Amino acid sequence: MNLSLSSSFILIGVPGLEDFHGWISLPLASIYLVTLLANFCVLYIIKSEQSLHQPMYLFLSMLLFSDFVQSNAAVPKMLLIFWFNIRVISFEGCLVQMFFVHCFSIMGSSVLLAMALDRYVAVCNPLRYSTILTTRVISKIGLLVAMRGVLLIFPHPFLVKRLPFCQSHIIEHTYCEHIAVAKLSCADIRINVIYGLIVALLVVGVDSVFISVSYSLVVKAVLRLPSREARHKVGNTCVTHVCVILVAYIPALFSFVSQRFGEQTSSSTQIILSNLYLILPPLLNPIIYGIKTKEIKKQVLKLLKSQKTWK
Repeated sequence: MNLSLSSSFILIGVPGLEDFHGWISLPLASIYLVTLLANFCVLYIIKSEQSLHQPMYLFLSMLLFSDFVQSNAAVPKMLLIFWFNIRVISFEGCLVQMFFVHCFSIMGSSVLLAMALDRYVAVCNPLRYSTILTTRVISKIGLLVAMRGVLLIFPHPFLVKRLPFCQSHIIEHTYCEHIAVAKLSCADIRINVIYGLIVALLVVGVDSVFISVSYSLVVKAVLRLPSREARHKVGNTCVTHVCVILVAYIPALFSFVSQRFGEQTSSSTQIILSNLYLILPPLLNPIIYGIKTKEIKKQVLKLLKSQKTWK
């Protein structure tokens, strides 16, 4: 293999489980296929159905898009490793993958915060909902979501690029995760670790606090609703959002902790946990909303019926 170690890395996959890469690829490929179909289906429905052009569904489309890009930045390369043993990735390609994975992860968290704000306004201030969350405001929120992700992750590639890699170029991971790459350097990586912690606190820490406060106020408002049917309807929508939040944050939290403080955890376990937050949210989010949201479920069934009739 004609490989310049100064300009390339080698992704090892899941260390210790190389003999099982073929078997691991089967559920991964199936999940990826379902993810593509589910996300395309829900995004198409939101785009084509005029009645779904509401703040809640516009935020949902942002979430699905960010999950979709994040997943596509990593999963195709994983499958190339597992199926064809194509492990080489250029240094520039590694930095690009790192940027997209982490950037859109932050965007996803930011959208979850925006969705919590949407539910707060819808439940606690319903009469002003349409005047507060206008199309212009939603566009500005979308721009802020994108800017936040780009600005916070923009330093990552440069923090890695400044490091000398004079020893191993073998990344014990399935994708170019920031700390996994930085650990290969023969220089001090404290700046990388500290900045990674700062970003995590600014994103997961801040977002989770504001989301918790928002839903605490929503729960109080729901309990004050006079109608049991109204409480059930609003509560059902909020439960859907909470499920999506848990799906996003729990795997990300385990991945973050295991990567930085899991010295006693095996590398294969750390990598599997790290991959879960790339795989599970893009798979489960459209399914959760498809099942729990009446309007989307209705349109999905309608789409399936029309396809069946056409055949």
